[in-house]
This record gives sequence, C-alpha cells and structure tokens, in this order.
Amino acid sequence: MMPGPKYAGTEAVSVMADLGAVCLWIALALACYSVVGSVVGKVRGSAELVISSRRAVYLAALALLVATLSLVASFINRDFEVAYVAAHSDLAMPDRFTWVAFYSGNEGSLLYIALVLAATASLAIWRAPQRVQDTLPYTTAVLMVVLAFFVLVMGTLANPFDKLAIIPPDGEGINPLLTHLGMFFHPPALMAGLIMTSIPLSFAMGSLIGGKTKDEWVDVGRTWGIVSWALLAGGLLLGSWWAYTILGWGGFWFWDPVENAALMPWLGLTAFIHSIMVQKRRGMFRMWNIVLINVAFALALYGMFMNRGGAVPSVHSFGSSSLGWVFLIFLGVGVLVPFAVFIWRYPLLKSAQNLDSMLSREAAFLINNLLLLGIAFVTLWGTVYPLISRLTTGEFITVARPFYDQVNGPLFLALIFLMGVGPLLPWRRATPASLRRSLLVPGLTALSVVVVLAALGI
Repeated sequence: MMPGPKYAGTEAVSVMADLGAVCLWIALALACYSVVGSVVGKVRGSAELVISSRRAVYLAALALLVATLSLVASFINRDFEVAYVAAHSDLAMPDRFTWVAFYSGNEGSLLYIALVLAATASLAIWRAPQRVQDTLPYTTAVLMVVLAFFVLVMGTLANPFDKLAIIPPDGEGINPLLTHLGMFFHPPALMAGLIMTSIPLSFAMGSLIGGKTKDEWVDVGRTWGIVSWALLAGGLLLGSWWAYTILGWGGFWFWDPVENAALMPWLGLTAFIHSIMVQKRRGMFRMWNIVLINVAFALALYGMFMNRGGAVPSVHSFGSSSLGWVFLIFLGVGVLVPFAVFIWRYPLLKSAQNLDSMLSREAAFLINNLLLLGIAFVTLWGTVYPLISRLTTGEFITVARPFYDQVNGPLFLALIFLMGVGPLLPWRRATPASLRRSLLVPGLTALSVVVVLAALGI
C-alpha cells in the first residue's frame, strides 16, 4: 500500500532529522575524547581515565544508533526535506525497502559503517580477554581514530541529515536494481566485513604500541578476523546471486572493480586467519601476521575508496562522489602509520621458532599465504590498471575478464592442490616415508576420479 505524504514539513519529522544530526557530532566528540583519554590514561597510569574513555566508546555507539533510527524514521515518514531521503525514496516505495534505501547512497552507507564499527568495537572492548587488557587502551584509541574519521566525513562532507531549501512533493525513488531480495543482505554484509577488518588490526597495533609483541593478541585477533572474513564471504556469495539474476550478463562473477574491491581483503583475511594458526601453535610468523592484517585492512580501505571514489566505473558503486580524495588520503594514512609502528617494533617481533623444512605444514601455510596474496595483487593490478593507463598514456584502458582468468587461474589451481596436500603434511618436518603414507591413498583416489571424469567427457 502506498504511504501517504507524511513529510508535509511537520515539526515532529524535522526534529527527528535534527536529532540525528546532533548525534553525529556527539559521537565524534566522544570518539575524539576516547582517543585522547585512552592514551593519556594509559601513559599516566590513570585507571579512571581509561575506564571513562572506554565508556565513551559505548556512548558513541548509542549516539550513532539514535542517528540511524532518526534517519530510518525520516525514510518511513517520507521526510523529503532531508536531501538524502528525497534522493533515495519516493511516495510509491513500499515500506519494506526502507532498510535498503537507508544505505543505498554514500551518506547512509557511511552512517551504517560507523554504526557497525562503533557497535562491534564496543563488543570487542567489553569482551576483550585478560591477555590484552594491558594494551587495550591503545587498541581502543586506534579503533576510535577510525570511527572519528568516518563520523567527521559525515558531519562535514556527506551528512545524511542535510536539508533542502525547497521541499519537493515527491522523491526521486530507489534504484530499481536495489529492489532484489539479495540487496537486503549483500551490501550490509560487505560493508560490515570491510570495516570490521579494523578490529583485528587495532588489537595488533595496540599490542605493538604497548610493547607486547609475542602472542597476546592472537586469539582475539583471529576471532574477529574470522567474523570479518565470514561477512565478506557471505556478502560476495549474495552479490554473485544478485549479479546472476539481475544484471543479465549470464554469469555470477565478472571481475567488476567493486567485486574485486571486496574480494581482495577477503583473500588477505583468508591468508591471515590461516597463518595466525601457525603463530598460535608454533610461535612463528609473528612479523608476517602483522603484515597480513595490515594488508587486509589496507585492501578493505581501498574497497571503500573504490565504492565512493568513482575512479573506475562499476555497476556496484555508489555513483559519482567527491569523497574519493578523502578516502585516498585516509588509505595512505592507514598504510603508512601501521607500517611505521611495525618498523618501530620490528626488533621485538622475532619468532620463537624457525621454519625447519619446506616439507611441513608450516611451509604449506606460508605457500598458501603467498598464493592468496598473489591472487589479491594480480586482481589489484587489473583493477587499478585503467587509472594507471589514464595517468601515463591519457587513455582509459580497462582490463577484461580473460586477463583475470588467465593469470589467476593457475594460482587458483595451485591453491586447490595445496588445500588437498597441506592438511596431510605433519608439523615441523615430513620424511619421504611419512609423505608416501599420507599421500598415496588420496593421490590414487584423485587420479582415479580424474580418469573417470575424463572418460565421461566432463
């Protein structure tokens, strides 16, 4: 049923939008206070200041929740005085699409990302294990720097509560491509997965800044890495379903720039959550795991830049936007600052064990990591090549699907082979006899299956 024109400039509706705008600035102030209070409280040994800074995180999450509910209420009431509501809904839009309309543009998606970050940061801080309590103030500060960036961008450049001088009688309506069932889950899962890479990164950085360079952060880092990985995996699968049923190109994966932008951090996280198992079990790869989570976070930031920069055309992006340069600067900061912290603490990151043999499960994990990163960086090169070609030759040359298939195909085959062999390898070192025992039956079985499939013409 078509909703009525509830916007009508009513005072109650206007108050909701004003409340949301105020809550953004409250959240920003709380995030900034938490950054300063966490660091100062830790340095001065003030438990009261550290605790109050932690509570500021919870209050920031509450403020962003109120802001989110205010924007949702503006959509439900069809408050077309709010520019974002007018641009992404109309009177004919069924109420069930309010959730999709909420994050369908830059402003709403940034609010959603900020809310997810604040909520999950609150949970991560509240449930942080005892092993990381000593460095938790630094972790909190890193998380709140990321949150402050997103809220500041909203408050200054992409405010979802900006108002129009003249209230239109109707809105522009929701993008028809977004009315698919998958859109209720695909973008939220991807955006949540991307921003949640900041949680394991923050625990890693917090431990480094605090001088705890052993394995204190490993368990909590891997837990949140898996959560982020799972959300990205689910989002990618739902996006493939949407692409297959809506876009009509006859496939579920097209190596579109924004598809790639979500795939690359997923590959980085896949490497990270496997590699950190070796650190937990053998005390190895301490430096490498710091590098991996930094790479995953940087690729996630790049994914958010690609969605909003408009630098490379994509059917998935939020359209043309002036936010690209802001995210590009933050991407640079997000790469350089963790790298500087890594270099600072490099002398303390020596692993407890060395790699004994290339015929071992540890070596298989390492090769697995290199293959995953190889696929990620081939994909990155293909994605950014149009920009490079435009800068160097003046021509916008896109990279087609055959490039990705031909270059990444062998890497995926090697990865699949390693997935079968790796779990059969022992820790530390494999002997020829143990390899024969482990690989003989699986190898003969695989060969038999290949012969049968070939005979059947499959």
